[in-house]
This record gives sequence, structure tokens and C-alpha cells, in this order.
Amino acid sequence: MGQNIQSLIGQLDQADTLDDLQSIILTLRDQFRIDHAVYHWISSDGEQFGCGTYPTDWVQTYVDNDYLRVDPVVIGCYQRFHPVNWKRLDWSSKQARAFQKEAIAAGVGNQGMSIPIRGPNGQYALFTVSHTCSDEEWEVFTESHQRDLILLAHYFNKSALKIAKGRKPEIVKSLSRRETDALTYLAMGYGRGQVAEMLSISEHTLRVYIESARFKLGATNTTHAVAKAITEGLIVIGGAARGTSGDWPGKAPNGA
Repeated sequence: MGQNIQSLIGQLDQADTLDDLQSIILTLRDQFRIDHAVYHWISSDGEQFGCGTYPTDWVQTYVDNDYLRVDPVVIGCYQRFHPVNWKRLDWSSKQARAFQKEAIAAGVGNQGMSIPIRGPNGQYALFTVSHTCSDEEWEVFTESHQRDLILLAHYFNKSALKIAKGRKPEIVKSLSRRETDALTYLAMGYGRGQVAEMLSISEHTLRVYIESARFKLGATNTTHAVAKAITEGLIVIGGAARGTSGDWPGKAPNGA
């Protein structure tokens, strides 16, 4: 396997197009003898950019239904820096269970591991492998191959950044965790009273966080602050995914 890993890294270093990455990820899937492998860049405006081996119908369904908003893998990995076994994520909500059932029916697999990747200037991506097998078999697989998959994940991201160099975001401003949480919940459509309750703070304290974030972002009002936070990659909301121009091999053109 060591020689295969070095070969994949060499191919990633030479990759110049998204189609090159697609070819490499197909080879990776076959060499690791798993159902699927996916590299998934989630941009600050909800755009989805990547390559992978999921069925094209499922990729299109995921984008068309804005599943980025409800996917426990995306949500659960966003605050993490280490590989995440899907079974350890929160699938307790009705939405999450329905999403999981649909994904398994589409052939994604009942087991998965996702590796969060942080790139320059706030870039965020996921590298995922998935398979259909027992918990015991998956544990053996991940223990045996996790180190190699982490290495490959970062080489995929390095290649993607090179290919998409024109899409690098500007340097982001620093918001506190509370400021980020407040703007994220507002962007998701919650009212101020609901946000204050979810953060276990008063509405007066919430107003302080919002005004502080607005000042840091140079925004004229709260709506402007939320928009700037999304644009600059400070918060990730999936609602814009359906109408954006992100690219993915096999994805149908917008409006198709």
C-alpha cells in the first residue's frame, strides 16, 4: 500500500484540473477497496466544489435539496479538527434520520469517516470515505488506514487550492465565538429571542454581541453583518447552495 500512496501523492502534485482529481479519487477508492471517496469543498457562500464517487443522482439530490444545511457530517465536522467517525455524530433529530436513510438508500454506505481540512484564509473542506460493512470491520479499516487517508486528504486540498486559486477568499476578520454563534443563528432564520434562548443569554447581551460583530465587519446593520460574515467565510450556511455555480463532475447544470 505504501507504494500506492506515493503514486497517488505524485498524481495529486501533477493534477491541473478537477477532472484530474476525479480520476485520482476513483483510483483511491479502488485501491482502498471501499464504496466511496469524496473531496468536498464548502465555500463561504454555500457553493459546493469537489470530486467523488457518489452516484450522480445522489450528488444532484444533495445540492437540489440544500442538504448542506442538515447534513450531520458537515455540521458535526465544522467545529472539529480530527477525523470523525460518522457513528459518533448526532443523528438524533428527525431530519437527520431521514437524511441518513435517504443517503444509505442512495448507496452512500452505512459507515463513514470524514476528515475536516482547514486551508488558508478560513477555507474549509472535507475528505470522506464510506462503505457498507459492520461496525467491527469499519473499525479495523479506519485503524489501519487513517494515517494514510489524512495525508491524502491534505494533498487533495493542496491540489484543489491550486486548481481553484482564483477562488481564494480575502483575509477574514476575527470574531469571537459568541459573535459567530449569534450571526450564524440569525443567518439560519431564527429570531433574536430564539437566539438568546439557544445561547442562554439575555436579548440585551445578544444585542451587544451583534453590535460588536457589526462594528468589526464594518456593516451598516445586522442584515449587512450577516451577509458580510457569510461572504467572508466566517459562518457557513447552506441555503445558497442550490443557485451557485460550484462544479462537480457529473453535476447537472443549474436549472437542469
